[in-house]
Amino acid sequence: MGVGIAYVDGPRLARSIYAASDWVAAGRDEINRINVFPVPDGDTGTNFSLTLRAVADALRVLGDAPLGATAQAMARAAVMGARGNSGMMLAHFLLGFSEGIGARASATATEVAGAIRTGVTRLYAALDDPREGTILTVAREVAEAAERAAGDSPDIGEFMRRMHAEGELALARTPELLAVLKEAGVVDAGGKGFIRMIEGVVRFIDGDPILAVDPGYTGEFAIPAAEAEVAADRDFQYCTEVLVKGEQLPTANEARTALRVFGGSVVVAVAADLLKAHVHTDTPDAVFTLVSGWGVLEKTKAEDMRAQHRGLKHGVQKGVAIVADSSADLPDAVLDRHGIHLVPLQIIIGGETFQDRLQLHPEEFYRRMRTSAELPTTSQPTVGDFVRVYRNARHEADEVVAVLLSSALSGTYQSGAAAIRAGGLTNVRLFDSRSASLGLGLLALRAAELAEQDWPAQAIVEELRRVRAQSGVLLTVDRFDNLLRSGRVTKGKAWLGGLLDVKPILSLDDQGRVVPVDRVRGRENVVPKVLSLLERRLTPRPRTIRFGIVHAEAPEVAERVRTALVAAYQPRDCFVSLATGVLGTHVGEGAWAVFYQIEDGTPPAPPNPRRPA
Repeated sequence: MGVGIAYVDGPRLARSIYAASDWVAAGRDEINRINVFPVPDGDTGTNFSLTLRAVADALRVLGDAPLGATAQAMARAAVMGARGNSGMMLAHFLLGFSEGIGARASATATEVAGAIRTGVTRLYAALDDPREGTILTVAREVAEAAERAAGDSPDIGEFMRRMHAEGELALARTPELLAVLKEAGVVDAGGKGFIRMIEGVVRFIDGDPILAVDPGYTGEFAIPAAEAEVAADRDFQYCTEVLVKGEQLPTANEARTALRVFGGSVVVAVAADLLKAHVHTDTPDAVFTLVSGWGVLEKTKAEDMRAQHRGLKHGVQKGVAIVADSSADLPDAVLDRHGIHLVPLQIIIGGETFQDRLQLHPEEFYRRMRTSAELPTTSQPTVGDFVRVYRNARHEADEVVAVLLSSALSGTYQSGAAAIRAGGLTNVRLFDSRSASLGLGLLALRAAELAEQDWPAQAIVEELRRVRAQSGVLLTVDRFDNLLRSGRVTKGKAWLGGLLDVKPILSLDDQGRVVPVDRVRGRENVVPKVLSLLERRLTPRPRTIRFGIVHAEAPEVAERVRTALVAAYQPRDCFVSLATGVLGTHVGEGAWAVFYQIEDGTPPAPPNPRRPA
């Protein structure tokens, strides 16, 4: 038994959430397997786990903080990171929990019980159609158990054990309250995720280890989610989510009313200037159009639940999952649409270390760089981060292809290889992009498209090699101190160092190293020169080409280049991205680049035993 704990403070709460997140992640496959309500799409465990992991990640960024600030950070992170119905419900619970904690620096068992009750009240109020036998019932009975336990003992450890024990009993009763659960012979998946979260905290208090599980599952067993039928009134095609940011957002009730016309399972959470909405619908684009009128769309998602259910029925797992590192510079919407996993590099700025894109978004990076006394630096992802992302990818696919930053520019590739050995992982293939930013990103996107066409991993890697050989980049910088100090220019240091009003044009060689190409006097002549060099490289015209324009706070130039490229080449895609801190660190403000990817000559899809004849 653990020692008596008289109070909870911010650091204790954060460490408990880390343990809860790890324990839910270790059991997510079992939760997915029993997911039959509200629709049997087999992703409740994944959604609950990813939402809780977003909360844990936010607390790691926050560091040690007072209890009130920690609870507020949990609630905001849950809203931003909420995935699926179960994630939205967890977000509402944490919003209420934060409200109940208030500005306290610490809380007793009685005060924690009160916050849990507020969380449950907020959760019930958030739903159009509260159904007993779900996470609602489990959370409510946990809150009642918490109030009883707090009245019997001030020991937080004993308080948590009582909550867990009585919550398990509540979970076991859910099939008696919901016919679809009884018919499938399972308990509620969302409720199981909630109880497993509490169990993770109890294990942490008691000092029990929380071990990671191997990816996927082995052996034969039934998958109730695959056999369940979808009720007619819930048979919508897309699980749709949208995150919007604005100063004059509607209330949660107003938003729910507006969204009801599009479908069912409507859940809306509002936290300050953020609104996250979840709805099952047949018309996701109409939902996005409506919500865009409330503010700026930050993220959108529409997953085909019918396809997910068909996949469960036929035992279908993805053939290949794609991993990239955070320097890829693809928009979040593209990453989400194709399920590309990201491993974060690290940025060190102002004496602090951040995970790129996760803890430090590009806009904030440039703001910090302008005010920092020292230039920032970068570091490759940790082996632990690679292992975590590889395992997540292997949970959903038989094989993994990781498309990574040029090994000539970073130790990221080497760290990725070390993680395979350290994690004892199988069926993970690495591909050296010999590029960076959107050069890497476009290769990862092509890999994801081929994976969606059921290409096996080896064939994907071979095709990426072919595409890489006929693609390239032209890069220009506005200042030289970042690039010279980074050491990424191998042949051109003296050439760069002597420039005054002359702007360099750089590229990457066939090994992925930065090399000088040309120089132009005067900033106004750079765009015409780059377009002229591209014209030479792209003559004769490719039939299938993609462009990626990335900039370090040079949006006007990027838009000018995009307009010219679209008019001249009619590309398949032409992305424009603000460079993350990984690239911005080395090229400095005002830099921009054009990446091109030629896909002419793609061979026919290779034979794949996964594909029906």
